[in-house]
Amino acid sequence: MGETLPRVIVVSAVNIRKGGTLTILRECLQYLSQQEGLKVYALVHKQQLCDYPGITYLEFPWTIKSWGRRLWCEYVTMHRVSLEIEKKEGQEIDTWLSLHDTTPRVKARHQEVYCHTSFPFLKWKARDLVMDPKIPLFAMFTRFAYRINIHRNDCLIVQQEWFRDGLSRITGYPKEKIRVIPPKVSVEGIVPETIVSGVPMFLYVSTADCHKNFETLCQAARLLEKEVGTGKFRVVLTISGEENRYARWVKKRWADVRSVEFKGFMKREKLYGYYKAATCFVFPSRVETWGLPITEYSLLNGGRMLLADLPYAHGVAEGKGVYFPATNPVRLKELMYESLATR
Repeated sequence: MGETLPRVIVVSAVNIRKGGTLTILRECLQYLSQQEGLKVYALVHKQQLCDYPGITYLEFPWTIKSWGRRLWCEYVTMHRVSLEIEKKEGQEIDTWLSLHDTTPRVKARHQEVYCHTSFPFLKWKARDLVMDPKIPLFAMFTRFAYRINIHRNDCLIVQQEWFRDGLSRITGYPKEKIRVIPPKVSVEGIVPETIVSGVPMFLYVSTADCHKNFETLCQAARLLEKEVGTGKFRVVLTISGEENRYARWVKKRWADVRSVEFKGFMKREKLYGYYKAATCFVFPSRVETWGLPITEYSLLNGGRMLLADLPYAHGVAEGKGVYFPATNPVRLKELMYESLATR
């Protein structure tokens, strides 16, 4: 009898370079590298980002230069690559797992896609077009891109139940074939810096993207400052106000609010220190796939959280938050005042 050939698995992640998706890619490849009876191919931007033994890497650094190149890679190049792998291995690919939303045109027995881009559910505003036109354009494009070839997949993978419902609704993909797998978040192994705050601190941890909605928190801080006076509280933001057009606009528009502090990017030890020192955590983002800072704050502090009244926040906070309409600074100000009064 002939020797049994190992199952061929392909993990496609050509545009993943940072953040939570890179962590997922690394965990996926680390796990597969430890399994017997598999021949694993990883299609990546750079091998050095996720280098594990026993994996055959194919690099595609050119796909990040434009969406046109990315689409060509997904729907033309990937098909050729799947045929080349089949020829080299002498058998058909068993499973093709794409880790970034789109369903490539490939030859394989089974296909699966990890869907993590929440922009199709963003209610974008005219200001978004001015601050960063890529955001609303990406929101419109991904709503269309999700649908391409989607029914070729044996299953889709998402992080939250609301995403499962929404994805099924906008694509027509059967809800029962969408698996919900929440991310595993750990704060172990990091020693937080000691942060001392003389007054109550409201903390918002996020990047300088226009959908992160810093303006609602800054306006709420201005209203609260007028009501209770300066020096009674702090609002700490993890942007410097210089990152991009949106960040510069936020800093200029609310430069007169003395309670707002633009701290900029923090290393994890310092960030964790702020999590532990915060009196209250605020998260007004208008769209998220998960909302990792909410989970991190819950694990490190467990205190009061004021969250945008949106599906992602309800899903990740599991009933532990107090909610406000994402673009209503008056209501947020009222909740911030309550936080000061009940401290």
